[in-house]
Amino acid sequence: MIRIDPHTHSACSDGTDTPAELMTAAARAGLDVVGLTDHDTLVGWDEAAGEVGRTGVALMRGVEISCSAAGITVHLLAYMPDPADDALLAVFERTRASRLVRARRIVENLSADYPISWELVQRFAPQDGGPVGRPHIADALVAAGTFPDRSAAFAEALHPSGPYFVHHWAPDPVEAVTLVRRAGGVPVLAHPRARDRQNRVVPEETIAAMAEAGLFGLERDHRDQSPVEREEVDRIARRLGLQETGSSDYHGTGKPNRLGENLTLEYVYRAIEDEAGLEVIRP
Repeated sequence: MIRIDPHTHSACSDGTDTPAELMTAAARAGLDVVGLTDHDTLVGWDEAAGEVGRTGVALMRGVEISCSAAGITVHLLAYMPDPADDALLAVFERTRASRLVRARRIVENLSADYPISWELVQRFAPQDGGPVGRPHIADALVAAGTFPDRSAAFAEALHPSGPYFVHHWAPDPVEAVTLVRRAGGVPVLAHPRARDRQNRVVPEETIAAMAEAGLFGLERDHRDQSPVEREEVDRIARRLGLQETGSSDYHGTGKPNRLGENLTLEYVYRAIEDEAGLEVIRP
């Protein structure tokens, strides 16, 4: 049995480990395969790939695409798409630009009531053009002594129902599935029954439309989904003929999630490999 954790994040988006540090941590966690799936960026791929030989951990190159359906955030994991696909890169560029404008507006709103500045947020944001998001604003609020951790900042100052919140542009998830498939990637819907901060889940009709467009699978085993919610994922996957994955959604110290706490079965991993345009990078 090989240990496969295909959903993790580095400091190129909202994790705290560099891609190299992530690969080292994956080895220490006893993983055989790890997926690097930063938000809306592929910039960490090369650094992580350069550590495969040293760490002995195989690398699934991926990305987590921020989508939106009926006002609900949808997280689409795309495994091993063509990194030179113009349509996919255009979506990432538009999303990152919108996130940057949004982050500045949130910080401006917060600064009326909290000791925060854009300069402080930049200390925690990716330094390589990666997406700037609410986790980095949360880190700045923690550094300012306002909140004890990211979770507390999200529960109050950064909550979507609060007065400081600002939306950003995101693609439709059905269109995103189509783009991923055209780029040779394999799309998996992340934590489909995890509730957002307004207690909403992705509508089942949206998942069905994504499946019709070429969705490969659903992420079943994730710490944000209870046993009852995982059973619901099972039901939806069976109805739509989709595969199921399990992942940690590791963010370093940014979240309590631990590498390898949920894993993907080997036959599902092999099916992703078979359908992907790129290969897993092996030691």
